[in-house]
Amino acid sequence: MASAPRDSQWKPKVNPWLIASTVALAAFMEVLDSSIANVALPHIAGSLGASTDEGTWVLTSYLVSNAIVLPMGAWASSVIGRKRFFMLCIAIFTVASFLCGLAPSLPILLLARVIQGAGGGGLQPMAQAIMADSFDEKKRGQAFALYGLVAVLAPSIGPSLGGWITDNYSWRWIFYLNIPIGILALTLVSRLVEDPPWIKADRRNLRQLDYIGLGFLTLAMGGMQIMLDKGEENNWFASDFVRVFGTLFAIGMIGLGWWEWRVRNPIMNLKLLKYKNFAICALLMILVGGVLNASTVLQPQYSQALLNYTATLAGEALTAGGVALLIVMPLAGYATGRFAARNIAVLGFAFFAWAFYYTSTHLNVNMSFGFSAWLRVVQVIPIPLCFIAITNAAYVGLPKEASNQVSGIINFARNVGGSIFIAGTGAIVTNRTLFHEMRLADGMRLSNPAYAGRLSALTQAYGAVASGPGAAALARGTIYRELNRQAAGLGYVDIYRMLAWMSVVMVACALLLNKNKPGEGAPAGEVG
Repeated sequence: MASAPRDSQWKPKVNPWLIASTVALAAFMEVLDSSIANVALPHIAGSLGASTDEGTWVLTSYLVSNAIVLPMGAWASSVIGRKRFFMLCIAIFTVASFLCGLAPSLPILLLARVIQGAGGGGLQPMAQAIMADSFDEKKRGQAFALYGLVAVLAPSIGPSLGGWITDNYSWRWIFYLNIPIGILALTLVSRLVEDPPWIKADRRNLRQLDYIGLGFLTLAMGGMQIMLDKGEENNWFASDFVRVFGTLFAIGMIGLGWWEWRVRNPIMNLKLLKYKNFAICALLMILVGGVLNASTVLQPQYSQALLNYTATLAGEALTAGGVALLIVMPLAGYATGRFAARNIAVLGFAFFAWAFYYTSTHLNVNMSFGFSAWLRVVQVIPIPLCFIAITNAAYVGLPKEASNQVSGIINFARNVGGSIFIAGTGAIVTNRTLFHEMRLADGMRLSNPAYAGRLSALTQAYGAVASGPGAAALARGTIYRELNRQAAGLGYVDIYRMLAWMSVVMVACALLLNKNKPGEGAPAGEVG
């Protein structure tokens, strides 16, 4: 017990901001890679002789592997130390990126992506844990602002950067891009980062891996990701294929919860959820990750499908949001040192509710590029407030020894939320579009004066290039295409309205958080 005071007074030997910048670089590489490949999927599939559906496994294989490794950081750190584990993850990710670029066939690429996902799975939680331990409580919020910038800016620039690289060079360069970044990050981590005294590596812990928990986790994440990826394509639970993987997901999650609560050295310490503050933060982070990823995907989809933007132009419409994040993120980090995390989170979610409602009332199929960029700015401003406040609040009241588990579970929650919301919002948009198509189609009758007048005007206009029946057919086709476009636009309006109401619920959840003193953590306790 004599070492406890010294442990609590430990500080890194180098400037903690150098450490934060170093680990943020590695995390940025991984977060960017998870979104940069999205726009290149058609090129990858075509280049390797695969179908578009087969090409989606390039994303799925990475996400499943990544999600499985995310909670393993605490155990791996107890075996080889956190710094060595972090460096190992960087090395694996970098080498796997090189192998992805070289892949001559889809199976080889999928294998490389699994390896890459395994390496990337340890980067985000370890980067966050290193930041948490390198700063005292009063400056921790500002450090998380830097990490938050990485977590939310990378998905914003990933699609446009990936589209530009693919269009001007080759899809292989979206993977080669990681090589110099990985080498630089590995060099800096080896020189600047050190393990605090409470991180005690012991090779004997290698035998203590929770293999049963790992099995349940693999079953749950594999089942969930395949169910979400193939659900819309196969009409969800009307398909035996989707039902099988949905059942595997349910079995895996139930087994994981039951086993992890009882085992002595769990891969995920779910007993942390006994702390009300942490449990609420984990729930809120699922929603934050979901809202962040869903909004990042919805707007480019809307722009390309209904505004006829190219992939590059759709990505550029997100750039203004990235600039806004550069301004707001440091301010949000500073605010955590002056205001309680609960108050900041409540403000952020209230702003989210307004932003999504504002988007739902102003979204239209004829809006300009400038207004599209403005909507993205409105949507991203509350992200730093919620992200930093929840990340900071998650550590309040927990011992420093739990920082690896805390970061692993929080990042796991964010990634799971992202996967669920991306698939869920896409399915809802499709269903609501069909609903609005049927409703609008009811008005396409000659007894409707507006429809009859529009049909007559278009038939006369097309009469110069087609015969009477042909002109009428062209007129009906034009009206029907516009009907589909308007119905799709209304489908997106509905999903933004739903996100607004969900944000209202998140305000209520955030109010349940403990009101900590700004910049200070609560007294630490033991975690059973």
